Amino acid sequence: MKAFGYRQSNSDHTLFIRHKAGKLTVLIVYVDDMVVTGDDPVERKALQDYLATEFEMKDLGQLKYFLGIEVARSKEGISLSQRKYVLDLLTETGMLDCQPVETPMEMNHRLGEWKDQVPTNKSRYQCLVGKLIYLSHTRPDIAYAVGVVSQFMHAPSEDHMNAVYRILRYLKAAPGKGLLFAKKDKLVVEGYTDADWAGSKVDRRSTSGYFTFVGGNLVTWRSKKQKVVARSSAEAEFRGMAHGVCELLWIRHLLKDLGFKNRKTMDLHCDNKAAIEIAHNPVQHDRTKHVEVDRHFIKENLDRKIICFPFVQSEEQLADILTKAVSGKVFNSSLDKLGMIDIYAPT
Repeated sequence: MKAFGYRQSNSDHTLFIRHKAGKLTVLIVYVDDMVVTGDDPVERKALQDYLATEFEMKDLGQLKYFLGIEVARSKEGISLSQRKYVLDLLTETGMLDCQPVETPMEMNHRLGEWKDQVPTNKSRYQCLVGKLIYLSHTRPDIAYAVGVVSQFMHAPSEDHMNAVYRILRYLKAAPGKGLLFAKKDKLVVEGYTDADWAGSKVDRRSTSGYFTFVGGNLVTWRSKKQKVVARSSAEAEFRGMAHGVCELLWIRHLLKDLGFKNRKTMDLHCDNKAAIEIAHNPVQHDRTKHVEVDRHFIKENLDRKIICFPFVQSEEQLADILTKAVSGKVFNSSLDKLGMIDIYAPT
């Protein structure tokens, strides 16, 4: 690709880019599968011909199916889903006729490692969770639940397996649900970050999560248990903010590689006023000395006006569903705001 005049992106090493006469051509590769796109049909054809001289190639036409991800186009935008993948998973587990549930995880669950737990089939559990992890590439609605069950891969119990089956029962309700990338006029980059302080019943570690949007469309998300125990809710939120800032900076660099120079300050919405105050306060004290590196990292980007932290009410905090199991009403309200749709749902 470099020999043919393409530049490898530093933000994603599987991405190759070429700017020519004001037009853009992009290739992204995964092992032996690749996607070519751009607004220069002549360059796209030249690239395909060049690759065909180097490798045995097969042109599958317009992108419709890639690595288990289904792509659908309409006047509204582009939709990504994994409907066939979900149906195959439900068929394999014998749950195609199961009773669906409203949420992927029960509220106030007490999943953990207890002395009296009954062990289950370890290899089957690991296989199912692995498939759910891949499914979460287009299903942010199961990110928290999958993150929880993946913590017990080394010694799963029947309770853990039942939690996996609940996720499958939730998927049965809408196997075709996915993400819609709608056409928007403005390329605004923003995010939402949240943390559930000491949420784990086992080790009292917090779970943090973030959603990031480009032009109003959800592009990345993450739900992950923090590596250390936070001594306050502000500390837990602050560590989550640092992860969110890293993700926004990565998106900013990626957009720059593609030719979109975002000079506007990126908003990272947070619902914890104490964490926001710590981010703006350069003075070190007892509440900040154990997160000193994160504090300097965040403050530097604040001073450069790359990011800012607008306060958002807890009811409007979209990332809430990445940190804990919530009620069906809150859950469905958040999914509507994330732009998740089911193009296969009956009208």
